[in-house]
Amino acid sequence: MQKAGPAKTVPAAKGKRRPAGARSSVVLKLVMAVTGLLLVGFLYAHMIGNLKIFFGAETFDHYAHWLRSIGTPLLPNDWYLWIQRFVLTVAAIAHIAIATILARRARKARPVRYAHRPKVQASYAARTMRWGGVIILLFIVYHILDLTTGTLNPHGAPGQPYANVVADFAPSRWYVTLFYTLSIVSVGFHLRHGLWSSIRTLGQQTKKGERVARAVALVLSVVLVVGYLSVPFAVLTGLVD
Repeated sequence: MQKAGPAKTVPAAKGKRRPAGARSSVVLKLVMAVTGLLLVGFLYAHMIGNLKIFFGAETFDHYAHWLRSIGTPLLPNDWYLWIQRFVLTVAAIAHIAIATILARRARKARPVRYAHRPKVQASYAARTMRWGGVIILLFIVYHILDLTTGTLNPHGAPGQPYANVVADFAPSRWYVTLFYTLSIVSVGFHLRHGLWSSIRTLGQQTKKGERVARAVALVLSVVLVVGYLSVPFAVLTGLVD
């Protein structure tokens, strides 16, 4: 009778590892979430600063001067602003580039378009993220040329930010206020969807957590939109002059 040989050891099944492309997509989403939150933090800080215009020209102009002196004497005058601009520019470029890469990957993963895509698969904000991003980019360029360099501002006097803002949103320049409103509303839609997506990317999973994330994203977006639009409409209506 033949003896049975030693029992062969079957290696334990190892957990399936994500493909390299999937792992890199996760990393890209994390970077996109972090850069997005950095930009959102700046938007809120900038909004709070803008609201100082309601305290009068002296307070608003003093605030603008203070921004240029942050870090002195350790840093030369204006250096903080240039460092901030550099960091925000890098974050914005990375955010846009990653969004483009992820969108292309998503299209390659689904080469055949849906014959009919139900609206429940994406909210209005999600479906308009691309065009909203384009409007925001154009607005940033215009805003820099208008209230940062003063190139497109009708007053454009260095050191007089209060007068520049009042001249910019004067009733006769209603089209500027209209463009500003369209841009800020686009920021609001972009922010609402972006905040919710970032919270999901950074670990929120439960249905209750998703509802809370949606509510928080909506409230924060509305606060941002109202805060930014209060300034041009205050000038337009004569509340600030």
